[in-house]
Amino acid sequence: MDKVTLQRIEKLHPFVREEVKQIIKECDEALTGKAKIRITQGLRSFEEQEKLYAIGKITSGKKVTNAKAGQSIHNYGLAVDMCLIIDGKTASWDTAKDWDNDGVADWYECVKIFAKYGWDWGGNWKSFKDLPHFEKKNFPSKKGLVKTSWRALSKLKRDEDGYVVF
Repeated sequence: MDKVTLQRIEKLHPFVREEVKQIIKECDEALTGKAKIRITQGLRSFEEQEKLYAIGKITSGKKVTNAKAGQSIHNYGLAVDMCLIIDGKTASWDTAKDWDNDGVADWYECVKIFAKYGWDWGGNWKSFKDLPHFEKKNFPSKKGLVKTSWRALSKLKRDEDGYVVF
């Protein structure tokens, strides 16, 4: 696991940090060729979210997100975006390439591992597919596991570090 990925994981919600480390470890072990995983986005501030939301709507560029500040699971530290780092230097978002020649696209090997741990993949969304995106499906509450949604998360109290309290 590279330094950049580790730094981004350390900013995620404490509830998912160790799990994401384990997922990345399993992905890196499964990818026996040139590719390794890098987390490109984790926790995102409301300000960062507003800037991304503006792209393609207010500012020029291709639309990046439909989520305003507070409407992204990234804003709660429960989502990550990833890429593949090839030979330790080149970023790739190629979902079809099989760098380790095992008959399964490296990206999909990782999709399966994230799913095993209960993470939704943005590539499965009906509209606005987000292939690099993964988010935790459920979070714990007094009523048991609750489906992760920005509406539910926005109603929760926050601790002194700004993370929602489950």
